[in-house]
Amino acid sequence: MTVGTDLLNAPFPEMIKTLGVGIAEAQYELDLVSMKIARMMAGFQPEEEPEDGSLAPTSPPERTLLVELGDGKQYSLLELGFTPSFYQFVDTLIELKMSISMSRETNISRSSTVVNANLKGKVGFFSASASMRVSSVSASFASKYQYSAEGSSLMRTKIVPVPQPAILEERIRAMIAAQQTEVDAGNG
Repeated sequence: MTVGTDLLNAPFPEMIKTLGVGIAEAQYELDLVSMKIARMMAGFQPEEEPEDGSLAPTSPPERTLLVELGDGKQYSLLELGFTPSFYQFVDTLIELKMSISMSRETNISRSSTVVNANLKGKVGFFSASASMRVSSVSASFASKYQYSAEGSSLMRTKIVPVPQPAILEERIRAMIAAQQTEVDAGNG
């Protein structure tokens, strides 16, 4: 294995894909929550989702979450100037740090010693000779292999509030006005 192969095996594309899908899903959920809050601020009860997966009833909802201020009239939070908060992901940072090192060391040594000795001598009538050869061989082999891989990743995202869509506010106000017209027509 080489360092280059390890760097290519880092799951960076998968991390980016997962982060992107996660942000999109989170943004969708944030938007749904903001829409539910807008509906409640307009005075409507939260819609209950049927457990069997069927569609919710389509009859016009009644405004029941209203505030009475003492003048005999009831107002929604939107009518009183409150607005729902919407959020948006604005900055996302992926940081991947990898440190991969590999080293290989091989030491081979061989030594050889050859000693030749000749000995000749005479003592009186006697003569003698001797010859000797000594050979010494020493060999050693050492191999060292080191591999180290370290990694860390950091994913950071920033969510900021953004103004609610103007068209949403207009439609909610129109819906409130239509509801109020129906109430006034029924009382008159």
